[in-house]
Amino acid sequence: MWVVKAQIHAGGRGKGGGVKVVKSLNDVRAAAKDMIGMRLVTHQTGPSGKEVKRVYVEQGCDIARELYLSMVVDRANGCITVMASTEGGVDIEEVAAKTPDLIIKVAIDPVTGMQPFHARRIAFGLGLEGDQVRSGAKFVAALYDAFMGLDCSLAEINPLVVTGDGDVMALDAKMNFDDNALFRHPELVELRDEDEEDPAELEASKHDLNYIKLDGNIGCMVNGAGLAMATMDIIKLYGGEPANFLDVGGGATRERVTTAFKLILSDPHVEGILVNIFGGIMRCDVIAEGVVSAAREVSLHVPLVVRLEGTNVDLGKKILKESGLAIVSADNLDDAAKAIVKHVEEAG
Repeated sequence: MWVVKAQIHAGGRGKGGGVKVVKSLNDVRAAAKDMIGMRLVTHQTGPSGKEVKRVYVEQGCDIARELYLSMVVDRANGCITVMASTEGGVDIEEVAAKTPDLIIKVAIDPVTGMQPFHARRIAFGLGLEGDQVRSGAKFVAALYDAFMGLDCSLAEINPLVVTGDGDVMALDAKMNFDDNALFRHPELVELRDEDEEDPAELEASKHDLNYIKLDGNIGCMVNGAGLAMATMDIIKLYGGEPANFLDVGGGATRERVTTAFKLILSDPHVEGILVNIFGGIMRCDVIAEGVVSAAREVSLHVPLVVRLEGTNVDLGKKILKESGLAIVSADNLDDAAKAIVKHVEEAG
């Protein structure tokens, strides 16, 4: 028996037809041929789905029980939290939503790390018995060591299975890594599959921009993650929908700002742009030069509202005013959000 699995960056593959159990090598070839090139739609891909370009083939095993095990950086308690459940498999999200009491949570203090009693507690909580407890505890400890050693932000084993012979093993895994630590792990960078990434987000990463595409129509360019979140919130407060999260960072150059502006406009759904900059390390005149340069290069065709405050703010506003472009200048974030929502509505 063999299992053919679509390799896309999304969960729920089994329900969408991305996991096939077959009985012969000929069936493996047929399943792989059918799967490669298909657009796999799951609850995590959205209605457009993702094209399958790779498949993974593994030998089947005798599954007696399916369990769930994961580790995640828990910002609420400043620890690595281990989550485990006896209800592993394709419906773990439903378990979390409807019967959260079936999920075991154990917080691991990073000062002490995982101790043997932590691992045993999880093993017993998963209903393991006899030699399975020792194997399960060893597995949990090894996963923690891998989590820390590889600078993970998430490690999820689903399903973790107990075989008919009583062995404890992983059948599938998902791991996320801290981008800021990837310089320590060139072996992980080599595994990067750019086909699975949003082209705009990929381009942004090449210029040290933090960009995430959203579903709205008002593009945002902000310096600082917290300010970016506040900007998106206030856009929604006044009835608009942000089209992206984009943080140009504190040390952005004119070229980086120009690239950021082009990224926003590469989204065909963008009907207006709000630039919100508080110049501390970032200078307002640099932002203004980048915005003017980009607007001229791409022939700006949507409303643009710019709010600048901080270092060299007067010079920045002067550059915008003298650019000859149809740029609306706002004195504060509240006025800026109202203005961009109004202009987008009127343009629509």
